[in-house]
Amino acid sequence: MLKPEILLLWFLLLLLGPELRFSRADIGTASQYTPPYIPTACYGSDMSQFPTSSLFAAAGEGIWDNGAACGRQYLVKCISAAVPKTCVEGQTIQVKIVDRALTLVSPPSRAGSSLVLSNIAFETIAKNAVPFLNVEFQQ
Repeated sequence: MLKPEILLLWFLLLLLGPELRFSRADIGTASQYTPPYIPTACYGSDMSQFPTSSLFAAAGEGIWDNGAACGRQYLVKCISAAVPKTCVEGQTIQVKIVDRALTLVSPPSRAGSSLVLSNIAFETIAKNAVPFLNVEFQQ
């Protein structure tokens, strides 16, 4: 017969199980860059590379993967910044990788970021003018 402690543990797992969430997202930083956006390391001067939403990004070295990051889509959410209340609560965006951060035509607001977001993408998840954000991102 099972001990009462084990039964209680199973009961708690069944009860709380749906509430437990395990994230597969990475944590990093996001900076921003402004036009000109072309040429890019992924697609050169082809304007069709940019999504109509203007939500795109350049990959930092941690996700560049020798160019394999080109065209990948990432979900990005602001989790904090140096200025309190910068993040737009509950806002997650999907960005397309179109460039490499190290070879941008226009310099990013902060070097060494995991992602360098287009100015529109950055402003969609951040309310204040800050050089970078702490973000959660997931392919």
